[in-house]
Amino acid sequence: MTPTPKFLKSLPKIELHMHIEGSLEPELMFSLAQRNGIDLPYDSVDALRQAYDFSNLQSFLDLYYQGANVLQTEQDFVDLAMAYLGRCQQQNVRHVEIFFDPQTHTERGIAFETVINGLHRGFMQGKKQYGISFELILCFLRHLSEDSALNTLEQAQPFRDKITGVGLDSSELGHPPEKFERAFAAARAQGYRLVAHAGEEGPADYIWQALQLLQVERIDHGVACTEDPALVQYLVEQRIPLTICPNSNVRLRVFDTMADHNLRELLDAGLKVTLNSDDPAYFGGYMLENYQNVQNALSLTQAQWMQLTANAIDASFASDGRKAALYQQLMACFD
Repeated sequence: MTPTPKFLKSLPKIELHMHIEGSLEPELMFSLAQRNGIDLPYDSVDALRQAYDFSNLQSFLDLYYQGANVLQTEQDFVDLAMAYLGRCQQQNVRHVEIFFDPQTHTERGIAFETVINGLHRGFMQGKKQYGISFELILCFLRHLSEDSALNTLEQAQPFRDKITGVGLDSSELGHPPEKFERAFAAARAQGYRLVAHAGEEGPADYIWQALQLLQVERIDHGVACTEDPALVQYLVEQRIPLTICPNSNVRLRVFDTMADHNLRELLDAGLKVTLNSDDPAYFGGYMLENYQNVQNALSLTQAQWMQLTANAIDASFASDGRKAALYQQLMACFD
């Protein structure tokens, strides 16, 4: 059965791959810049939006890090979290697992505690106001050194109760997962859940490294897995989740168009695929816009949408009780 737009909107959505700094909309960026006395190299919101024309991952990241400069105080991070959750509430997103990049902020003099306390307070406020459950995942920036990652992990220790997992993001090419083997071993010893970006612009071998050397339990992106049939078979057999971001993949030229995306191929192969928004302020859409763009291009069935949602619930780090409640919300869509 072909799903309707109303059906897609009513689906309970679980987001497992979203960088909170990537939800910084131009309007909020300008507001925070004014509040904190920061000059931006754009004279209007429209001019900033026009800058969101990326040729590759690095050109996006350059603007992404520039935008993060407006985040200065704990309240700024509260406001960032609440702005994102307000959009989630409108799109029936019920559970989120959020990446944050402390090095993006500590490298420019913002204290680790300012970042984590602001984000945690914002997401707790959103949980109370909107009923959206959450987990926070600290990501190491792979273009920086492993020593920097280990230092960041040490800074996180006093806030261990606020952080569920550790991940790896930023520029993939030239920064293989093996670079961070010691940092992930240390995170694993401290009891963190482990994930890593791999196989977006990097090769299938980076996915193998993330699995075998970092021992992650989820692969963020992972669309390059189809380069290696043995890897695809392993991912299927081990039920390793892939947190795929369709709009992002097209905007960053991983695929030329949404019709070229290999999502359907991955589903047909039996992979545990989930859909996510990545950096929604920069890539033109949150969860619902990703759903709609995928549906317009690939014409998935209701059964496939149910499978994608069930995959996300199962792959989440939510408690068993929360997962059960999310499954109930999913089944209600098919009554």
